[in-house]
Amino acid sequence: MNEDEENLAWQAVVARSRAHDGAFVFGVASTGVFCRPSCPARRPRRENVSFYNTPAEAREAGFRPCLRCQPEAAGRDAEAVAKALAVLDAAEGRVSLEELGRLTLYSPAHLQRLFLRMVGLSPAAYQRAKRADALGKADSVTQALYDAGYGAASSFYDQAKERMGMAPSVWIKGGAGAEIRWAVVETSLGPLLVAATDKGVCRMGFGMDEGDLRAQFPQAEFLEGNAEFAQLLSMVVAQVEMPDESHKIPLDVQGTAFQEKVWAALRQIPKGETRTYAQLAAAAGHPKASRAAGSANGANPVAVLVPCHRVIRGDGTLGGYAWGEEIKAELLRREGVYTKE
Repeated sequence: MNEDEENLAWQAVVARSRAHDGAFVFGVASTGVFCRPSCPARRPRRENVSFYNTPAEAREAGFRPCLRCQPEAAGRDAEAVAKALAVLDAAEGRVSLEELGRLTLYSPAHLQRLFLRMVGLSPAAYQRAKRADALGKADSVTQALYDAGYGAASSFYDQAKERMGMAPSVWIKGGAGAEIRWAVVETSLGPLLVAATDKGVCRMGFGMDEGDLRAQFPQAEFLEGNAEFAQLLSMVVAQVEMPDESHKIPLDVQGTAFQEKVWAALRQIPKGETRTYAQLAAAAGHPKASRAAGSANGANPVAVLVPCHRVIRGDGTLGGYAWGEEIKAELLRREGVYTKE
């Protein structure tokens, strides 16, 4: 890796990015182990970290695999899911989970869990969502809608209205072609990074800096703020300081089909109310996918505006929060919600 690539890799490590698992591993000189980017262990000092394209390279450099995150499994898992995706994208008809298991040499149950974790929905749900790609090619749009699994044309257009913003390909390519304005502002909850395209807020989080933003959108063009952005920024700060659904702040975010269903469900939770992960999964249309709903909740790219802080554990305790439980507790207190400590 060159210096720029290492800087981006380090940002992925700091963010514990699951999206980068299988892309590289990092060695820690102070412990002698190498890990996957999402390893839950405490982050090492930057000067103790070196990066390797493969686990084999890390072993050759004298590092041993971390027992906690098992980095050598990450590459195999990513390859299996990538192969399954390639099969599904090339298939004209339905491909069963059992067939995918045979092709990837994984048990169907294990492949299902991996696929759900990495892609955000199951292979079956992915195939249902993929059928929508045929809409523009069908002679009869109405028939294509029914073939894609939508009960009526209106339900498709209702969902389509929620998918506004950067094209998915732009997100996948690191923001290539996008213009992003950003700033870090002080709030009563600490420094808050806000970034937006001309369509809406695309990234927002507490304690983030320019490096975090560039790690997610390395190919985007970053511009100085203008009057429009200043107005948007003031609306965002007001939403943080005094939560209120009356703020209609535009968003420009993209995720998997399942993630976007979860994020849409989050935006339906009124101020002053909370939901459990099970309730969130049910609201997103997947009542048995509580764990996956939790992952999608944690992948929310815009703090507060998509109110993932309103989701708590079934026992009433706070649960995790990407920006820290203290901020989550304070946001809920401001909304008049009291949880068990």
